[in-house]
Amino acid sequence: MQFLLALIVVGPLIGAVAALLPAPPGLKGRSPDQAVLRHGVVVTGIVLLAMIVLALGFDHSHPAKMQATTDISWIPALDIRIHLGTDGISLPLLVLTALLTFLCALYSYFTMPTGPSPKAFVALLLVLESGTLATFAVLDLVLFFLAFEMVLIPMYFLIARWGGAQKAQAAWKFILYTLLGSVVMLLGLLLIGMKSGTFDMVALATDNGRGLTTSVQVTAVLAIAIGLAVKTPMWPLHSWLPDAHTAAPTVGSVLLAGVLLKMGTYGFVRIALPIAPDGMQTFAPYLAAFAVVGIIYGSLACLSLARKGNKGDLKRLIAYSSVGHMGFVLLGIASMTPTGVNGALFANIAHGLITGLLFFLVGALKDRYGTADLDTLAGATGAALYGRAPRLGALLAFGAVASLGLPGLAGFWGEMLTMFGAFDPAEGLSRPAFLTFMAVAGFGTLLTAAYMLIVVRRVCMGERRENAEQSAVADVQGYEFAAWTPLVALTVLAGLWPAVLLGLTDPAVQKLLAGGKS
Repeated sequence: MQFLLALIVVGPLIGAVAALLPAPPGLKGRSPDQAVLRHGVVVTGIVLLAMIVLALGFDHSHPAKMQATTDISWIPALDIRIHLGTDGISLPLLVLTALLTFLCALYSYFTMPTGPSPKAFVALLLVLESGTLATFAVLDLVLFFLAFEMVLIPMYFLIARWGGAQKAQAAWKFILYTLLGSVVMLLGLLLIGMKSGTFDMVALATDNGRGLTTSVQVTAVLAIAIGLAVKTPMWPLHSWLPDAHTAAPTVGSVLLAGVLLKMGTYGFVRIALPIAPDGMQTFAPYLAAFAVVGIIYGSLACLSLARKGNKGDLKRLIAYSSVGHMGFVLLGIASMTPTGVNGALFANIAHGLITGLLFFLVGALKDRYGTADLDTLAGATGAALYGRAPRLGALLAFGAVASLGLPGLAGFWGEMLTMFGAFDPAEGLSRPAFLTFMAVAGFGTLLTAAYMLIVVRRVCMGERRENAEQSAVADVQGYEFAAWTPLVALTVLAGLWPAVLLGLTDPAVQKLLAGGKS
């Protein structure tokens, strides 16, 4: 199993190199472009199958135990090791990454974004997958930083070369924000490593901050939190996200929302909470305050974009909704309780599934109508998806009600558990303050329901214009059905059977918060 996890992390890199080489004559198919796109589907499919084998072989009776580990000395002078492993916290994120990347490769095979050679596109997609998988699998602080940075360059080029309007500006904003945040985060990681004498995340979590003074913990958490908050993104460090999502190609938006945002919140759970608990407790009230402001701010921005006459972009609206949804994740982490952290991890996965589906759907709408402008979709074109493309309209309505947290779907459990965590925060945190945060977050759920229902009413239930040109709207195609069905099925499964995820995360979270003791 240890070799399997290493193969899963390194495999996409090997596939990226192979994508840049000429295809063998017998595998070219109709064209070299088709061959390289098929190569992307095959490589990501193999990684997904390997990830499923790893998940099935995972010892589910001991999810708190680090499994499939590899531990090799890399730089002995600094005690930096190639240390890989997975537990109940990282396993769902690894599976989500492999699944979404495969679905994006499959979707791109049939709908390649407009831009340069598909060779570079497939290679960048595979490098992005490798970096994201490594982020969730590495157990060394230096390797975590390297993997964290590895995803920035591929995403920059995916936006800058295959994006839409104002793609260059959006790509620069993305790279500048995230790089500046990462520089500050590196200082915090190095401070922990130098003061504790090790960069090993398992050993540091087991020590639970006992080898670090309170001042060191506070300084380290402040630096690390800034870098992680940019990637999450937390208000007010979020302004790069709407531009990046609006300009990115469909698969770029899916991976950015479904996977890359999770790297920030994962860092809070894997590094800040167990390694520097005193520092985390100092900043927890501020983190919770920023989180609930983000919930309200994101919802109000979505309501403004959804209003008639505001020329709101549907991709931009979903991007702002991510600011609100990730606010719930940060609120759960800030509670520093098993209930809140479990809710945060659940909300992470739910957001990846639901928002990934929504960005796929908006991409399909943009392909059909030539725009994602809400006023155009709801007015000039007479969208009325229920009547014109009923399956596409039904999927958009499903994604919307899942995103607003309808009971029985995945989005409900994460938000509920994070608010339960805020209801009774960890010892040492102000309960009145967190009760206030919980109330504000609860109001945010009402705002979420409001703007999502407005979108459904305007786009799916609008007036249908009867003429031949506007009636020619294709419904869900076969490849789209194949790419979207797994996300719908998993959203329902996680909503009806939350123990699938909570059974993995809860023992690992309990151990993490207890200082490595089961």
